[in-house]
Amino acid sequence: MKRGFSFSLPVTVVISAIAFIYFCTVFIFIDRWFGLMTSPGVMNAVVFTGVAVTCVLNYGFAISTDPGRVPSSFMPDIEDSEVPIHEIKRKVLLVGSLTNDSQNDEQQSADSFRTAYVICGLLLVPLSVALSVLLGWHIYLILQNKTTIEYHEGVRAMWLAEKGGNVYKHPYDLGSYENLTTVLGPSIFCWICPTSRHIGNGLRFRTAYDGKSAASISE
Repeated sequence: MKRGFSFSLPVTVVISAIAFIYFCTVFIFIDRWFGLMTSPGVMNAVVFTGVAVTCVLNYGFAISTDPGRVPSSFMPDIEDSEVPIHEIKRKVLLVGSLTNDSQNDEQQSADSFRTAYVICGLLLVPLSVALSVLLGWHIYLILQNKTTIEYHEGVRAMWLAEKGGNVYKHPYDLGSYENLTTVLGPSIFCWICPTSRHIGNGLRFRTAYDGKSAASISE
C-alpha cells in the first residue's frame, strides 16, 4: 500500500543533501578530474548517477510504503510462563549508504569551488561516520536476528532472567548462518540485494524452540 506524498523538513533536507552531493561530484569533481567528455569521466558519471538514483528510489520507497496492518483474522498465541516463544512485531530497518572519494591535484582558486568542497566535506564526514556506525550496528542485529526493539527488550529480559537465576536466550537466535539466511534469504547470491519472498506472511518466524518442540513431540 502506498501512502500519499507529503514533504516534511527532514525529507526536504535529505533530498537536498543528495542533490547537492550529486551535482558537486558530477559537475565539479569528475568534470575537473577527468572531464565529462572523456571516457573515464562518462563512466564515473554514469556509475555515480546509478548510485544516486538507487539511493533516491530506496529512500522514496522507505518513506512512502505503508508497512500494512495485522489481519483481523490473526489470533496471536497465548503466552504463559511455560511458553518461551514470544511473537514480537517485526520491522525492517533499511539503510543505504552513499560514499564519495574524490581526488583533485589541481590548485583551486575559485571561491565557489572552495565553498563546494567545504560543504561536501561537512556533509560527508558526519554522514560517513553515522552510516558506518549504523552499518556495524545492523550487521550485529542481523547476526543476532534481532530488531532494534527486540534488542532493547532483550536487555531488560536478560536482566530479569539473571535476577531470577535463569539464563535468557533470544528465541529468534538460530545461529549466525541461520540468522543470515533468515534475514537475507536462503541464497548467498541474493544477499547483496535481498528480497522478502522467503519470509512468508510475516506473522510467524522460526524460533530456536521449533526444533526442540518437534523432537519432544516425536518422542
